[in-house]
Amino acid sequence: MESPLLDRIQTPGDLRQIPVERLSALAAEIRAELLDIVSRRGGHLASNLGVVELTVALLRTFDPPRDRLVWDTSHQGYVHKLLTGRRPLMRSLRQDEGCCGFLHPEESPYDAFAAGHAGTAISAALGMAAARDLAGTGERVVAIVGDGALSCGSSLEGLNSVVETTRDLIVVLNDNRMSIDPNVGGIARYLNSLIAGKGYNRFRSYLSENLPRVPGIGPRLKKLLHRLQEAVKSLILPGAFFEGLGLRYIGPLDGHDLPRLCRTFERLRDLRQPLLVHVITEKGRGYEPATAAPDRFHGIGEFDLATGESNGDSHGPTFSSELGKLACEGAERDPQFIAVVAGMCQATGLKAFRQRFPQRIHDAGIAEEHAVIFAAGLAASGAHPMVAIYASFMQRAMDYVYHDVCLQQLPVVFCLDRAGIVPDGPTHHGIYDLAFWRALPNLAVLQPADGGDFALLFHAARERLAPVILRYPRASSDALLGTSRQPLVWGKAEVLRDGGDLALWGVGREAATALAVADELARQGIAATVVNPRFILPFDRDLARDQLDRGMAIAVIEDHCVAGGFGALLREEFADHPYGGRILVLGWPREVVPWGTVPALRAKYGLDPEGLAKRVAAHFRSFPQPTAARGA
Repeated sequence: MESPLLDRIQTPGDLRQIPVERLSALAAEIRAELLDIVSRRGGHLASNLGVVELTVALLRTFDPPRDRLVWDTSHQGYVHKLLTGRRPLMRSLRQDEGCCGFLHPEESPYDAFAAGHAGTAISAALGMAAARDLAGTGERVVAIVGDGALSCGSSLEGLNSVVETTRDLIVVLNDNRMSIDPNVGGIARYLNSLIAGKGYNRFRSYLSENLPRVPGIGPRLKKLLHRLQEAVKSLILPGAFFEGLGLRYIGPLDGHDLPRLCRTFERLRDLRQPLLVHVITEKGRGYEPATAAPDRFHGIGEFDLATGESNGDSHGPTFSSELGKLACEGAERDPQFIAVVAGMCQATGLKAFRQRFPQRIHDAGIAEEHAVIFAAGLAASGAHPMVAIYASFMQRAMDYVYHDVCLQQLPVVFCLDRAGIVPDGPTHHGIYDLAFWRALPNLAVLQPADGGDFALLFHAARERLAPVILRYPRASSDALLGTSRQPLVWGKAEVLRDGGDLALWGVGREAATALAVADELARQGIAATVVNPRFILPFDRDLARDQLDRGMAIAVIEDHCVAGGFGALLREEFADHPYGGRILVLGWPREVVPWGTVPALRAKYGLDPEGLAKRVAAHFRSFPQPTAARGA
């Protein structure tokens, strides 16, 4: 029995040894491998199933790592990893000390650029092309843009700069029908066979050089021929925009016709000019559940390969699903309520809202900056906008929150999902943004501990009629157990449990962690007060001051970097307090936190309940305990 074709691939050069007629069989093996890996480990599936043939054609045609293949939003790089010597490593995808879920130059020289967010490939590739031109080397540079990344402002800025920067760049538009509408059919296919062919390009060059030499009418003939060519292409092909920016438009191509893709890229490889190659692919191709629901399979946890259903014991509410309910309630009660998202409607919990209120939701695409200013315009005109974006993605729009919302004190509520550590790694960890938010004027920052808290804070934020940020993790929003809950008062914390020895301030969902730490400390004879801050800005200064006045140590537990987080804010506020040195900040270190499972990352950094309790107990015992603290 013949061994699998995939077993023969260790480097891209091995692809060239496989006959073209066998490449479709290789593509089928790659899809089976992807499905097996992602069903066991989770990850980005639909986009990778869609780029199998495109990746094979690129790696077979070009010569990486000498040639630079720059993948935008590099979650679509799984096939690239499989074919560049990392097939065994892929079995540890997104696991601790395992394979990164994105392209990473430290992992392989075949990864030309690291990126987890959209809109980076064109500008990065353009920089590489400019450096190559300066050095006088001849490598090819190819930017592969997909998954709606062309709507990102930085992508358009990069396209605008191509003609002024280099005469040698290839941009591949991986169009999976989620951004630019394809223009396909027999005429487009026929014209593309002419445009992509060497013969056509040589013929066009010949006419351009010789028509002006025709006595009397040469220049006029050349101008008429050019106008006719552009008019025909503008009518039939969606490439006039790119051609106007100085890029030669090629396409649209069937992104799953491997022989044709290979022939086209082989022809284009020798053309030294700015090119845009438009490739039509199908997200989720080869796996019916992913084809039917590409948004759900964009990023997914472990799932049953036979049914497509997610594995796992927990199917309870999350903060994302709670937002969907709260948004629907808001729209029912308030005719001016409008939701704004940036390309992540389902992931932020608003799919049901979009179905119920299609006229009350605006998707800005992968354009967070536009989403923020758009919301500011809504608020300035009397609407009540809510913006739902991942915390790490919102980092791209920080200046716009300050300049366009805070300075004008506009009533925009920002709901920042994934505020905390996530398996995807450093590009997606939402653990750095508080340092910026807490410096802004006219801005309140709130963090709920559970679903009930979320509802209270959400309604309070909307009633505030001022800029408010709600931060919450990718986590369960189940109610905190074994606690006495208190009514919401603006700017006031909630005491969940009383204890006289020290105070644990668990920020947001870390209140649940703080309760577990308090249980562990109790077994060591240390009685801990547990506080749910609720408010980061403004925070409950009176409660913190009272605890310090009584000589209590305060340990802040937060799913954020210790530099610039809530604990750092408390330390700054009470730097001159006699017991200000008793504030312990427990969060992520100021370093690049890698990818991996959340429990393993917490254990590695001592942020699981056992590790935290050990650190808190040592901190508590390092200070003499005043009698007042014991008797409180």
